[in-house]
Amino acid sequence: MTTDSTATLQTARTCPFGPPEQHLRFLREQPVAKVALATGREAWVATRYEDIRTILSDPRFSADRRHPNAPRLSSADGQMAASPLPKMLLEMDPPEHTQARRMVIGEFTVRRMAALRPRIQQIVDDHLDAMLDGPRPADLVTALALPVPSLVICELLGVPYSDHDFFQVHSAQLLNRAATEQERQHAVLELVVYLDKLITAKEQEPTDDLLGRQILKQRENGEADHLALLSLAFLLLIAGHETTANMISLGTYMLLRHPESLDALRADPGKTASAVEELLRYFTIAELAMARVALEDVELSGTVIPAGSGVLMLANAGDRDPEAFEDPERFDIDRDARSHLAFGFGPHQCLGQSLARVELEIVFTTLLRRLPGLRLAVPAEELSFKDDSTVYGMNELPVTW
Repeated sequence: MTTDSTATLQTARTCPFGPPEQHLRFLREQPVAKVALATGREAWVATRYEDIRTILSDPRFSADRRHPNAPRLSSADGQMAASPLPKMLLEMDPPEHTQARRMVIGEFTVRRMAALRPRIQQIVDDHLDAMLDGPRPADLVTALALPVPSLVICELLGVPYSDHDFFQVHSAQLLNRAATEQERQHAVLELVVYLDKLITAKEQEPTDDLLGRQILKQRENGEADHLALLSLAFLLLIAGHETTANMISLGTYMLLRHPESLDALRADPGKTASAVEELLRYFTIAELAMARVALEDVELSGTVIPAGSGVLMLANAGDRDPEAFEDPERFDIDRDARSHLAFGFGPHQCLGQSLARVELEIVFTTLLRRLPGLRLAVPAEELSFKDDSTVYGMNELPVTW
């Protein structure tokens, strides 16, 4: 048994392809461990695949991030806990969560996602047109990875076309790791004010989009909860933008570093869906996003997590668990990786996972078809990666063709 149980939890990576070595060491030696967080708090971490799935589906663990013992990874977590907005879906426990999720889950059915495909395809094509007409090399992060998810969310929420530029500028600023805390807070305020006005307009004249349909559904149920809609809209913006944007850039980088996989996808685009699942498993970019509080003593892998303890699930390590995935360090687009933890598990499994899959499949299929000569424009060792947040990604990805 290692004595690393009181170490400060590490998030920085030494290899862009893998989790921090400390997380993998926990998986091998101490799958349930107590750690110190950068904020000064202590929490427990779980790294085994089955333990993580147990926590995510066990009612003895609360998802309430406003609980006083909820793990705080940064000052932003504290700001979320103090937010005047109602709880987001990811912060709720049953029965509140069950009822709130039932209200909106119909917006993310396979049928609705299929209906969005033509518009997503158009968005991707428009941005590739602009990239192809522009200078080389191009930064794939700013040219494609960031704007595509932002515009898809605009489509989902019914943001008027005339407001797209405002929405993109402020959502990009919110996710800009080079921005100051004050600049990010300003972006949050601007977006919340904008979404508040957007929902007010739709309440006066409901439109055929997610927000408009939710307003009509509320009225059918004799309800009117403006702030709940505002909380939902902001959650979709945050959860659906950065994660998908980072998967576009990281996934492209991974494929460019594995030319045999790139060639296989070009030869058979039907493999793209499988490749997306393997990319999601391999990177598991929302690696520290799953946090819980134990409501009673719970034993996992021979260790008792005391009641009232904050718990973090290191899903990046769980997706490298050899008990769940054979030879997990190997990147294999033919692997059946659909049971990965990138979208979580259980009642809180990512609401927008079908949308994310559609976006990623369209992006990679179109990118490889339209840019057959795509390649890195700088040596791989010169690229920089985000390692200061709970969602992993790239700062830029210079490419040429």
